[in-house]
Formats: sequence, C-alpha cells, structure tokens
Amino acid sequence: MAKIKHNNFLDTVNEVFTDAKEQGVLHLYAEGDSFTGRKIRVKQKDLFHFGTTGYLGLEQDERLKKAAMDGVYKYGTQFPLSKSYISNPLYAKLEEKITQLYNAPIIITKNSTLGHLGVIPSVVEDGDAIILDHQVHWSVQSAANVLKTRSVPIEMIRHSHLDMLEDKIKKLSSKYKKIWYMADGVYSMYGDVAPLDELMELCNKYPQLHLYLDDVHGMSWTGKHGTGYVLSKLDELPENVLLFGTLSKTFGASGAVAVCTHKKRYHKIKTFGGPLTFSAQLEPASVAAAIASADIHLSPEIYMLQNELLERITLFNTLLSKTDLPLVEQNNSPVFYIGTGMPVTGYNLVNRLMKEGFFVNLGIFPAVPVKNTGIRVTISRHNQAEEIKSLVDAMVYHYPKALEDTYTTPDKVRIAFKLPILNEKPKKKIVDEFSVQYVKTIQDVDKIEWNKLMGKKGVFDWDGLLFLENVFTKNERSENNWDFHYIIIRDEAHIPILATFFTYALWKEDMLAPVSVSIKLEETRKNDPYYLTSNVLGMGSPFTEGEHVYLDKSHPYWKLAMKQMLDKIEELELEFNSNWLVLRDFENDEELSQLFHQQGFIKTVMPDSCQILDLYWKTMDEYPESLSTRSRKHFKKDILPYEERFNIVHNVSPNDTQIDQFYELYNNVNKHNLALNMFPLPKKLFTMMAQHPNWEFIAIYLKEEFNKGKSHIPVGVMFCYKNLGATYTPAFIGMDYNYTDEHQVYRQLLYQTIKRATKLKFKKIDFGMTASFEKKKVGATIIPKVAYIQAKDNYSMELMGVMETN
Repeated sequence: MAKIKHNNFLDTVNEVFTDAKEQGVLHLYAEGDSFTGRKIRVKQKDLFHFGTTGYLGLEQDERLKKAAMDGVYKYGTQFPLSKSYISNPLYAKLEEKITQLYNAPIIITKNSTLGHLGVIPSVVEDGDAIILDHQVHWSVQSAANVLKTRSVPIEMIRHSHLDMLEDKIKKLSSKYKKIWYMADGVYSMYGDVAPLDELMELCNKYPQLHLYLDDVHGMSWTGKHGTGYVLSKLDELPENVLLFGTLSKTFGASGAVAVCTHKKRYHKIKTFGGPLTFSAQLEPASVAAAIASADIHLSPEIYMLQNELLERITLFNTLLSKTDLPLVEQNNSPVFYIGTGMPVTGYNLVNRLMKEGFFVNLGIFPAVPVKNTGIRVTISRHNQAEEIKSLVDAMVYHYPKALEDTYTTPDKVRIAFKLPILNEKPKKKIVDEFSVQYVKTIQDVDKIEWNKLMGKKGVFDWDGLLFLENVFTKNERSENNWDFHYIIIRDEAHIPILATFFTYALWKEDMLAPVSVSIKLEETRKNDPYYLTSNVLGMGSPFTEGEHVYLDKSHPYWKLAMKQMLDKIEELELEFNSNWLVLRDFENDEELSQLFHQQGFIKTVMPDSCQILDLYWKTMDEYPESLSTRSRKHFKKDILPYEERFNIVHNVSPNDTQIDQFYELYNNVNKHNLALNMFPLPKKLFTMMAQHPNWEFIAIYLKEEFNKGKSHIPVGVMFCYKNLGATYTPAFIGMDYNYTDEHQVYRQLLYQTIKRATKLKFKKIDFGMTASFEKKKVGATIIPKVAYIQAKDNYSMELMGVMETN
C-alpha cells in the first residue's frame, strides 16, 4: 500500500506564528532613532521593556559602545577571512580575557547555534550516544541531529526527569563508550534550572556519563566573574562537562564561548570544528565590545551589577507572591513565566499590556506546548522599581479580563500548568440559551435525530454506534475497552447546532507518525507492549473514519457552540487525566483552524480520505466510463483480467472457521500497515460482525487452477458496513501477502467492493484512509484531512522527531 503523507513540522510552526503575527504580538518592529533599553517603541508608542535577554543592561554601557566604535575605526566593519587562517588582531586579547574568566581553555564561536554545530560533531565520537533533555535549546537538538548520519543513537527524556535519565544510561552503558546528556543550565522559557547536584552524582555513579550544558541564559547575572549558573554550582569545570556560555545577551556583545578542560577534546575542537573553521569570524566591533565587557566581568563591578539586578528580581518575586497570578516557576533567575493556557488568552493579555505601556514576550509553540502558552517577563537592570510595580498592577488588573474575554478561568490555566487551583466559583454559561446534551451511550440519544444529523457518514449511524459500544466493552485487553461520549448542542429553539461523539481509548502515539518511527517503536514493544501509548480522548473512534461532527456553520452562534463542546471535553479530559485530545477528520477550514489553534490545539495532516461520491452508473458495464483515460487503462490491464482467477463470495453470516480465516487475513494487514499504526482489533469484533445485519464480508478465493489445486482458502476479504442505504463502507481489509502481487488481490478487492455497492444501489462508497494512490485509480475522490491535537507536553512529538531519521 502507498505510504501516507505526514505533517511538516515547519508548516505547523508557520501557521502558529502567522496567527500570532496577525494578532499583533509577533514579528514586530522596534521604532525610533535611539534605544536606551528601559523603553522600547512599538506601533508609535513607548513601552517599558520587559522582554530583553540583556539582563544586566551591558549592551547600553558606554564603555562597550566606545570599544565597538574604536574597533570599527581601527579594523573595519568586518575582518573577511576564515579564522582558521588568521584572526582579527583583537581576538588574542579577547581569548586571553575569557580564559581568565573561566580559568579554563575556551573557544570563541560566532554564535551559540554555529558553536553547537561545530562542537557537538567534534566531541561526540562514533561509538558514543546522546540523551537530550526534551526542553534543551533547539540549537543543541539541531546540532545533535547531524550525528544521525553517523549512526550515533539519540535518545530523549522528559524535562529534568532523572529517573528516566538513569534508566537510559543503564540501557546504553553496555553498548556505547560515552553517553552525553545535553541540557540547559537555565531554561529560556520558564527560567527553571538544571538539577546540577543530582547530575554530578549520576556522573560519579556512571563514569561514562558526560554533560553538555548550554548556559547562555545563566551567563553574567550570576556566578564568579559572571561565568553563569552552571559554574556557580560546580566551582570548577570537570573534564566530563562541556559548557557553552555567551558573549551576547547579558554579556552585552556578540558571539559565544565553549569551555572545555579535556585537553584532547579541546584540541580537536580548536583545530577543526566544522562551521568554526569555515564560517566568518566575529566583526571587530563585536570583539572589541566583548573585551570591554570581559574587563567588567573580571572586576568587582560585576558583583555590584548582579546585586542590582537581584534587587529587582527580588522585588518582582515579592510583588507576584502577593497576587494570584500563575507564576509557573519561582526562583532567582531574571526569567518569569505567567501562564495563560490558551494562545488566544496570551494574545489578549499581551495586547492589553502593550496598550497599558508594557512590552512582554509571548511564550508559544513550539517553545512550549500550545496549551502552555503564557507571557514571558524578563527583568533587567534597565527596569526601575516604579515600572516593575506598575507592571504587576497592570497584570493583576488585566489578567482576569483577558481570561473573561476568552472564556477561560484561572483554575483552567492552573490545571494546565499543574499549579494549585484556587477553587473558584463556576462561571456562568457562555450563552444562556444553549442546551448541552451529554450522554455516555447512543441509546440515550434519539435515533431519528442522530441519523438525520450523522447517520449517512460512515460506521457511526445509530445502529453502528450501538454495535461498537457492545464490541468495545468487557474485553480482556485494555486497548479494546472504550468509553463513548455523545454531545449535542442546541439553541433556544432546540435546534441542533453541533453533534459529535468521542471515545476515550488507549492509542499508540505513533498512529500517524512516519513508518520509520513505527518500525523502531514496534521493536521496543516486543518487550514493552505499551511503550509510548497514551489514553486519548478522541473525536470519533479508532475504528471509524469520516466526518465525526455535525456543525451548522450558518448558525450565528456556531463558534460559541464549538467552544461549549471544547469546554465539555476539557472537563472529561480532567476527569480521565487524558494525555491527548484529538479532534480529527476535518477538511481544511481556515476559520476552524484558527479557532482550534487559539484554544490550544495544533493542526496535523492526516491520511487522505478516499470516497466515490456518486455511484451514478446503473450497471458495471458503464463503470469504466466514469474513470479517467489513464485509470481506464489501469482497470483493463490490472483489474478486469484478474477477476476470472477468483471466486467471489458475499458472506453475511460466516461460520467459525471462516471467521478464523478472515481474522488471520486482517491481522496480516494490521501488522504490515504501519502507515496507520493501531492496536489490532479483537476477534470479538469480527464474530459480532457476523451476527449483525448491517455487516457483510466480501471474500475472494483463488480458483484451484491458480492455487495449486487448493480451494476454499480465502486470499482476501473486505469487511463492509451498510449505512442506511446511503454509504457503503469497507471499514477494514484482510489479505494473504503470498498472493497479493501475482494476483493483484488488493486491486481486486477494491473493484469487488464497487461492484457490490453498485448492485445494492448505494449512493457512495467511503474507502477510508491510506493507499490513496490505488483508490484514486478506481475512481475515488481524494479529500485531504487534518486533525487538531492537544498534548499535555511536547515530549512524545519531539521524541518521535528525534527517532524519525535516527
């Protein structure tokens, strides 16, 4: 079967960023003829600046400015030579001073991204392994991924989850020489820090463990000579720790610095470090400014600057502690994160604060999970006490209004960030005239109404859902027990605006991942069957495919009805502690896409849906005329001539032996079809199909002359649901792969399905997902589909991204 298309991560990020840009909180331009650091001019308004990463304000220090100008006048705007040949005359002085700072061998790099790209492939050798903290900076992850081409294994752990780290170390220690754990010293979004004491204990316990620490956000504002958070904890840098600092951000200049006390490793990086060899060197102005900053760092003045910043940080912490604002991480770093939960709430609050005169950053996917959006406030020496107090007052005033504007609550936000809840009073309904019907069985839903709204769309008419409820209950294995949840939202006239159903079930998290990822995960699952599986609250069910929601978009309140539905499933998510929410099988719709994103979902591409929308021909002799010229040739060459090889049986009540045969054929396909990786369905399902009037089996048997005298052995079967005389749905397929290529079994099953639907006078066929190329050739219309996903964190997605080409 053809492989399915998968979502491009960059496309998802582009949509998220585009929405944020349209909301006026991203890709802004600073204005004005000068800049002091205390205020920043945006949209013709001067705002107090609480978004800088220059925490000590050194970028505005007159000494650095003068040094930079002198550097330009003496050596030009750039020094256009590779540093491998000859360095700018100022480089030697800078390297000497940075070496004094760290009291260790250092390497200056153009920036941290190029530095990681140069250093990581140099220090990580073939025979080593890498473990990434899943929140380590993107630049580290990107550089590590380069090593996949050298077959260096890359694993990932949940953020600062040291038990998980130790398990990975134990797993890798017998196979690899060194194990590199890569993490940040201070994390740039929440301002939390690496557990360095515990990490060093692990290093002592496992000599193979080496640490690669990016401390660019810990630089200057703390530590001896401003060498950062990591060295403030370690005092000296051991040989098994490689440290990255920065000469930009708080340091006030440009560039980055790698610190390495291992002599051979240092020599290797220094002599040839890939991008460090071939990329341009720092401009004279940057080198000169960095020298001036290094002089400040080497003097007692650095501690005065650190203390001044600490006073401001302490003030902000003290003021926040007197409020109910959801500060995600409390410590003494200059980075603060106030959770808003949904992106739309974040947009609202950022815009409110800008109108009030404050500039803050928005923390958004992929830097944080979509539902962990928030405002990132950074404190610097530029900020004065009066504007710090005013910012807190403004947040206290505007935060509840932003929540109210976007129909959310403080406790919803706190739950998203696992913070203590306030036990607030329930808020009033969004629209008083709405009525929300929620039930747990289709038997509590009016059959006529449900079939009118949802009945002609697949295996989820009223009878089909009752069948599924009976199948997926009281089973031995957890993945075969599903909870069903039905939601119908009506207006004041009791007219339905929205109807849908959800199931709560165990999914493989790689269900829609690339085949290469599923192959690796299935190897792990041979010993750990439930590895990387999660309880999912998903629209529709793992069994069904199609348009799982009825939505009247002509109704003036359709968006609010959708919000009511999301509120209800959020309640269910909390009740079940679900790891994922999935809204699936939508066609591309910009309005829905924006609505779901702003409510904390990201869009992912699903396999295409394949449907024959109109079986208008009266006989199968007319069918070929419905095909394109190319498909007609395919039909005459690869389908029609093979039909005579088979005996075709339309079986509505197979016996036990036949059910066993059909189930074996189904399992063959399920094992092969990693393009849509699902748990195998229970045999009980197929037994109950045989007893249900709406199900039938199209079985094909090779005639004896084509099968070495054997007969009565099916080589293919299609499991088909008859939906209210409207839609014929071949829900699943089974095949014997020993015969598929020689006898065109799959194509024959598609054709026989069309013949059967035509004979029974159905109006359309829903062929479902995957193998769209083959289905198109028999006349199916290909309909792109998307899903909207909300995960508790990004770990699984990032892990599978690491695995994709590993």
